[in-house]
Amino acid sequence: MERKKLTLLQTVFTAGVFSAVSFWYGFMFGRESARKELGGLIEDLRRGTAGSEPTPRSS
Repeated sequence: MERKKLTLLQTVFTAGVFSAVSFWYGFMFGRESARKELGGLIEDLRRGTAGSEPTPRSS
């Protein structure tokens, strides 16, 4: 019985670590994506093309 509790605890711990790492990578990827998009918008504003048709950006 004690062995099953330890295995369950290990499983829960592993799932928690995996979830935390997944959240961190997702957060960082989203932040970088938003930074690139804002950078593009700022460049458009500097060039004075804010009112024109938006150009597709490669990621």
